[in-house]
Amino acid sequence: MSEAVTLERRDGIALILVDNPPVNAIGRAVRAGLVRAAAEIAADPGIRAAVLACRGRTFMAGADIKEFDTGIGPPGFHETFDALEALDKPIVAAIHGTALGGGAEAALACHYRVAAPDAKIGLPELSLGIIPGAGGTQRLPRLIGAEAALDVILAGTPVPADKARKFGIVDAVVTGDLLEGAVAFAKALLADGKGPRRASALTVAPPPDGWFAAKRADVAKKMRGRQAPLSAIDAVEASLTLPFAEGLALEKRLNDAARMGTEARSLRHVFFAEREARRVPGLSDSVQPRPVRAVGIVGAGTMGGGIAMNFANAGIPVVLLDATREGLDRGLGIVRGNYARMVERGKLTAADLDARMALIRGDLDYAALADVDLVIEAVFEGMDLKKQVFAALDRACKPGCVLATNTSSLDVDEIAAATSRPQDVLGLHFFSPANVMPLVEVVRAAKTGEEALATGLDVVKTIRKTGVVSGVCFGFIGNRMLDVYGREAQRLLLEGATPAQVDAALEGFGMAMGPLAVYDLAGVDVGVRIRQERAKRPKGSPGALPDDPTYFLPSGLIVERGWMGQKTGRGFYRYDPATRARTPDPEVDALLRDTALSLGIPQREIGADEIVDRCMLALINEGARILEDGIALRASDIDVVYTAGYGFPRWRGGPMFHGDTVGLPAVLARIQEFRATLDPRYWQPAPLLERLAREGSSFAAWDRSRRAA
Repeated sequence: MSEAVTLERRDGIALILVDNPPVNAIGRAVRAGLVRAAAEIAADPGIRAAVLACRGRTFMAGADIKEFDTGIGPPGFHETFDALEALDKPIVAAIHGTALGGGAEAALACHYRVAAPDAKIGLPELSLGIIPGAGGTQRLPRLIGAEAALDVILAGTPVPADKARKFGIVDAVVTGDLLEGAVAFAKALLADGKGPRRASALTVAPPPDGWFAAKRADVAKKMRGRQAPLSAIDAVEASLTLPFAEGLALEKRLNDAARMGTEARSLRHVFFAEREARRVPGLSDSVQPRPVRAVGIVGAGTMGGGIAMNFANAGIPVVLLDATREGLDRGLGIVRGNYARMVERGKLTAADLDARMALIRGDLDYAALADVDLVIEAVFEGMDLKKQVFAALDRACKPGCVLATNTSSLDVDEIAAATSRPQDVLGLHFFSPANVMPLVEVVRAAKTGEEALATGLDVVKTIRKTGVVSGVCFGFIGNRMLDVYGREAQRLLLEGATPAQVDAALEGFGMAMGPLAVYDLAGVDVGVRIRQERAKRPKGSPGALPDDPTYFLPSGLIVERGWMGQKTGRGFYRYDPATRARTPDPEVDALLRDTALSLGIPQREIGADEIVDRCMLALINEGARILEDGIALRASDIDVVYTAGYGFPRWRGGPMFHGDTVGLPAVLARIQEFRATLDPRYWQPAPLLERLAREGSSFAAWDRSRRAA
């Protein structure tokens, strides 16, 4: 057939074998091979049935995503899978590993399906801003019903083999050799006189009246701003109302429109950006990470405990160190409580809880860290304390141990200088809650050695986090940009907007939470303490506080009154003690208004568009400065930081991609407008932004030029 698809014969059974490493993506060569195989099987009277299987570690795991931008050449997916389904001899899909997207749709086009016990089948296309476009929205409802099919498509989560069998997606789960089992299944079909069973020939039982309308309303609320989920509903509904061929045609039109839309382009950008972030220019492939078999964590607070869970989850022993027995016991108790809630939700078994807690050993003495390979400091955000900790680690830890700080904003170079081995020091900035959030900023200090950097990146991958390399500056990539984002949010409060209006505008844009709600969640006092630390920096130095008494003034006013956020039941909002549901606080609104008037700041009505523009353009402009300063390697790395760590909507691609989508000339013009009407200190366009806008270029083009260089 082709190198990607071969055809073998075994006792009247044709074996169609796909071999397209690493994940058997259904590129053009695979599609062409499948069409030729179907034609040969149809023409050979000696073949009575067929089995479609894959070599390697998985069944077909989806389409070749690069074709989404370059174009899908013939044969197309519908043509390919129609050729399989049209066979007048039964064809059985033998599924192992993951059958995702187009892989699942290939299996659905077969007449029967068998799966290995650990196989998974799913249609995750919505994560790329498209819908199942190779028959999935038409065949799956005919097999398992519209309600179950749409739930599978909207969730995007792969369905395990046993559950898939109960649904009716697969016909049997095969233990032992899968290919032998699939051949035996095909022979049993022939012995029983069973021929093709085409999903396209089945009908779909209608769901209750109003079900699709209710599903649309639910999706519009939970996936606000997105179009692809609504298109998926339209396509599945068509499986009830249109003949199969017409349903396929509608599916193709909807998918083609989605594929070229901003939502899909944004999600593809993030998909590739996350993979590109793993590549560090100048870091030689010959540099090997040091083995990390045991980890120490200093500080048993919420952050330290969460970090410890990541390593225990990966099977790596942890020594959790704290200064007091009370703090250590409290931290271990919080970790156990986190695991207990996972058991309650069915995410872990009781045995899993015990096994993971057994990997976390508490201690009060730095001597307990003598044999660990990596230490992560997670103590209070104060430079003097962190330097004391690193001086102690320098004395206690073995040569070659990597020393990492979890600081969110402090100077890693200064921290490293407290040791005799700055080449082994770097930042590993986890995001809260550390056991949940996927992002880790891997901060490369001036003297961080290549082995230490490679070790940090490898550890992040081992614990299944998303790592992005950052240089050293105040706040690194994420919090440096968050500072200007928060500055505008709080300045808007002084100009007349309420916390509820600011958060509603940005949540309407797609942010997971508005900035004021985020401050309440993290603790308003945390940001105040960070700014107190910044006040120690010399005026005019990088990261120093601006000479502006209104800078983050709303946070300070709230903390002065003891309103720290959710943990005290009050912050920018009031919180229900049982549900933590937030409600606007008229007292806060009045406090902000009265303070602004006393400072002579005029009050006005501020629309949602201005709120979004000011906060987003502040992010984009600061991101351009970060690129100029060499803190981020790529604009796409900034997008990964914000989509993985700050709740920026993936379907908008991240702040820098969003800037490209709006158009950098339009971004620059709006910033210049703000410079003329708002505080000009904060609205000076970044030189890189000005240059790219003048050239009609983009951040994506800047990334490409850097890679070419």
